[in-house]
Formats: sequence, C-alpha cells, structure tokens
Amino acid sequence: MTNRGVMGRMLAEVIKARRDAAIIGSVFFFVAIALYLDASASRTFQSFMGYCAWLVLGLMLWGERPAVRMQVAVAIVFATIGEYFASVYLGAYIYRFENVPAYVPPGHGMVYLTAVVMARQALFTDYRRQITWLVLALGGAWSLWGLLFAERGDAAGALLFAIFIYCLYKGRSPLVYLAAFFITTWLEIVGTWSGTWYWALHDPVLGLPQGNPPSGVAVWYVMVDALALALAPRLVAAGTRLRRHFKKGRLPTAD
Repeated sequence: MTNRGVMGRMLAEVIKARRDAAIIGSVFFFVAIALYLDASASRTFQSFMGYCAWLVLGLMLWGERPAVRMQVAVAIVFATIGEYFASVYLGAYIYRFENVPAYVPPGHGMVYLTAVVMARQALFTDYRRQITWLVLALGGAWSLWGLLFAERGDAAGALLFAIFIYCLYKGRSPLVYLAAFFITTWLEIVGTWSGTWYWALHDPVLGLPQGNPPSGVAVWYVMVDALALALAPRLVAAGTRLRRHFKKGRLPTAD
C-alpha cells in the first residue's frame, strides 16, 4: 500500500472514530435533555421533539452501512409496537399523557444505533470480560436491592435481569446487549426520575411487584435488538433480490 493509501486509511479511521464518539455522546446527552423537557412539555412540543428526533436520527444514519440502517428500521417497528402494547394496552408503564410521545419511535432508533456503535468500540471488544462482570455486578446489586431492601418491591425486575443474563450468554450479539444495558438504564432512570413516565406498581401479566424502573428493564430493549439483528440481514437480502429482478424486468417467482 502506498503512503497516500495509508494516510487515506488513517484519516478514514479518525473520521469514523470521531463520528462514533459524536453519536454516543450526543444520544446520552439528548436523551437526558429531551426527557427532562418532556416532563413539563405540551403535546405540541412533544410533536416538535418528534420531528427533531427523526431529523437527528437520519443524520446519524447517513454514514452507516445499509445493514445497520435496516437494523434500526426493524428496531423502530418492533419497539413502537411494543410501546403501544405494553404502555397503552397493558399499562405496564404510563407516559404523562397516556400516549406514546412522537419522539419515542425515532428515539428507539437512536438507542439501538448507540448500542451498536458502542459495541464496535475497542473499549468493548478489548475489555469484553471486564465490562460483562461490571454489568452483572451493577444489575445484580440493583436486583438484590429491589428484592430485599427497597421500599417498593421489584421481583419483576429481578426476573427480567435473570432473562437478561440468559440473553447475554446465549444471544448472538452480547456486546450489543452489554452496550444496551448502559444506554437503556440511563434513559429509564432519567425518564422515571423526571416524571416523563412511571412504571405501574405491579407487572400486569404476572402480577409481580416492579420498581420504577424495574432493575432488569434493559432486557426489553435487548429483545428488540435481537429481533433487529436477526431480521435485518434477511430483509436486506430480500431487497437485493428484488432489485436484481426489477433490473431484469421481471418479478421473482414463488419458488
């Protein structure tokens, strides 16, 4: 490789590293700002934040591979369905206006993208074992606190964290799940602390007491991440086949 090629590759890596850092930092920051503002915002302002969130998400995805963009799209679809089912229908947690705010769907896309970006950083790949033990220690301590000491019981959170551990060791992308633990725990703590939403006293399915938020809440996001990682490659492949057939002037057959 020539010196010019080496320099070009180094420059590309620097740009990519700065872009990744900007995504991670901005999502952690804007999650806090948006949830704090929404604690006293009107429905109109919620809609405005929704438009802004879609715009920011689009800019973040500008330099990503098609596979990652598809993963984000799948995550948004399934997360939004989950929001309406778990919040509006079941009442497991309630937003201030008993709705799903307009910024939540694109927000899920940002959260997923942040987990993917964090997972590909050298910090996670080089210190995977240490980060795993850190997450297990933090989540385990939180779960034990909710079970044994907290004024508001959190048996549901402990159960969810046990499922999270299973996903961590049996799932296909543990680094993404580890990263999801940090960003989702952050947004859940900020969201409930600010009063943007609150979790019901009892899980509506099993009737178990749950914290506000539950200690294992990250597993719900991990399940969305797992679906996105599993379905996106198939959708990308299907789209590629369709484009090839359209270029040939015919649609694919049933077989």
